[in-house]
Amino acid sequence: MGTVFTSQGPTLRELAVQALSSIEDGYDLLAPKFDHTPFRTPDRILDAVADTLSDLGPFDAGLDVCCGTGAGVETLLPLCRERVTGLDLSAGMLAEARAAVVPRDGGPAVEWVRADARALPFTEAYDLAVSFGAFGHFLPAERPRLFAEVCGALRPGGVFAFPIGAPPPPTSPLYWALLGFDGVMRVRNLLWRPPFVMYYRTFPLRGVLEDLLRAGFTMRLHPLEEFGRRGDGSPRWCLVEARKV
Repeated sequence: MGTVFTSQGPTLRELAVQALSSIEDGYDLLAPKFDHTPFRTPDRILDAVADTLSDLGPFDAGLDVCCGTGAGVETLLPLCRERVTGLDLSAGMLAEARAAVVPRDGGPAVEWVRADARALPFTEAYDLAVSFGAFGHFLPAERPRLFAEVCGALRPGGVFAFPIGAPPPPTSPLYWALLGFDGVMRVRNLLWRPPFVMYYRTFPLRGVLEDLLRAGFTMRLHPLEEFGRRGDGSPRWCLVEARKV
């Protein structure tokens, strides 16, 4: 069966097997080909986030929550002086990350931790935490716990930062594609076990900011001007800077 996305990407059969697995098992299977799919956060977004964070530092220790194959850890290396940690639930993704990310001479130490982001094994150990493209794996009811865990892992004054895009308008084909994807996933999770939680429309900015506030953060939004603005003048993408009180 032919490959999907690129010649090095997963086949349709491989994607189907992943979709019928648990989140952990599915990403273990996808890990060797993950960087050849559109699920990986584009370098353009990573670079824009790094540019914005460079004005908010300096940072000593950084944590990439749900680090996948390590692209976010690579982004943190120039921003952190002492150490950078990549954390993920998938052993397969962590194995790919270890192979891909090479610590820099004179740069921060790099470490990898396998753990659930809803139960972080750290207490006030970092002054910067980031996450890229992982929030669709957490149901809205799980967000308060997730944000509370990240808050607990940060030192006082520490920053939790992540990019968030404006929702596409109903006139956009992307709007209907995402709506359809989420609908298919809901049906799949009603009919099949174990569930595979991955939704694109469950992370609205207003609800996210409310949950961050309740978790103990103050917030500031930084427009990522590289991506332009919508017709109403609002940014297409922004960086959420949530700072621990």
